[in-house]
Amino acid sequence: MDVELPELSFPLRTYGPDGHWSYEDGVLTGWAGPRQDRFVPPTGEALESAGDAPRLLGAPEGDFQLIARVTVGFTHAFDAGVLYAHVGEHAWAKLCLEYSPDVPTVCTVVTRGHSDDANSLTVDGSSVWLRISRTGRAFAFHASRDGRRWTFVRLFTLGTEKETGAALVGFMAQSPMGEGCVVTYDHIEFRDTWPDDLRNGS
Repeated sequence: MDVELPELSFPLRTYGPDGHWSYEDGVLTGWAGPRQDRFVPPTGEALESAGDAPRLLGAPEGDFQLIARVTVGFTHAFDAGVLYAHVGEHAWAKLCLEYSPDVPTVCTVVTRGHSDDANSLTVDGSSVWLRISRTGRAFAFHASRDGRRWTFVRLFTLGTEKETGAALVGFMAQSPMGEGCVVTYDHIEFRDTWPDDLRNGS
């Protein structure tokens, strides 16, 4: 199913399990079902065991920043709302507001065959601003408590410049240990530029 958001210059399409995605008055809402996630444990060899979770993704052109305030209805460990980038079946990344495992935390996962897992800043409450940016073959992750001053979280690549330029990006909800959770995204914004400076708070 295709979804168009007025804030974005590109259409979105649903992937994975049904996320019951809806959009009204500037708020995008999605639901993760029980034990839905995308993660390939680095301690195992099963590259096919990523699992799946509801995703709403599109293909922006050129440099960009995708921004949203993410709010998660936490009920179980590792419930999360996610900004997501997908380059290939074994190359994708997540910027999450996650209950990790009992404190809301900005977490990142970069998967190149297997997934890594890294925690960043903790969050008071159930909302935080997240930003994913791309230029050339590079992605950057940032987070903000107020939508104005941004904390640098991660800089990485997922493939060649051609592969990264064709990446799908957007939104995901997950509940890997629980019975499901609801995620909302508001203050959604799209910019066709790379940040001027990754580390100065802008």
